[in-house]
Amino acid sequence: MEQAKRFDREVCCRYFYQGSEDGILLMHGFTGSAAHMRKLADSLAGNGYTVLSINLPGHATTEADMAKCTWQDWLEAAKQAVLELKKHCSRVTVCGLSMGGVLAVLLAEQMQVDACVPISAPMAVKNKLLGLAGIAATLIPRIAWGGGGEYHKVLDKEYDFGYSGFPTAKGADLNRLIKLARKNLFNIVCPILCVQSQHDETIWEGSADCILENVSSEIRQKLWLTGVPHVCTISPEAPAIADAIHKLMQQVAQEA
Repeated sequence: MEQAKRFDREVCCRYFYQGSEDGILLMHGFTGSAAHMRKLADSLAGNGYTVLSINLPGHATTEADMAKCTWQDWLEAAKQAVLELKKHCSRVTVCGLSMGGVLAVLLAEQMQVDACVPISAPMAVKNKLLGLAGIAATLIPRIAWGGGGEYHKVLDKEYDFGYSGFPTAKGADLNRLIKLARKNLFNIVCPILCVQSQHDETIWEGSADCILENVSSEIRQKLWLTGVPHVCTISPEAPAIADAIHKLMQQVAQEA
């Protein structure tokens, strides 16, 4: 119950803003919450876009709730959010942080969307224990996140709400999503913008390039950040990310 109270604040809630015919779906990462995407949501809404930011199943409540969810639940929730956004918009861009970025890639592979923006989206992870989660779960029921590196101090604490760890078995679900996304990158034909920090402590440094080198999109863009960690959406680079997304969506609208 105490853990659930952590998320009982406005920035952690699902967010919807009705704007133009150009909509964007925002998805947080593994163990995160909508708070991690709120700065982007506010910036994009300020530019007049229709914005939907969701909390994935089992997130922004308790780790016990997360333990009950699977990768299928997360992917289905993402797909339903796209369908919901299409009721309000003629063009839809999918954007996500970390696992949310992997989901954005899967949506671009499996659904008709107009642009894709994976942010800190892993095509592999650095944490060896996370990579072996399916095996480790029988011996280690929970994995706690580390204290973070030197770049974590730049994060805006007013938006930094997520679990301090996760049920180990759920790491296997994350790994499954990554493998599915990486397997079918060639199916992506829409414009794509990959965002990644050179100081990301969590994911394989080649993740963004792996995505961009294997998609079939004519428009492929990359925004390299520096001096910020994995959850870069609540870092000082958040305005630069929002600006890059805005420019991509303008380009998509002009070519429609």
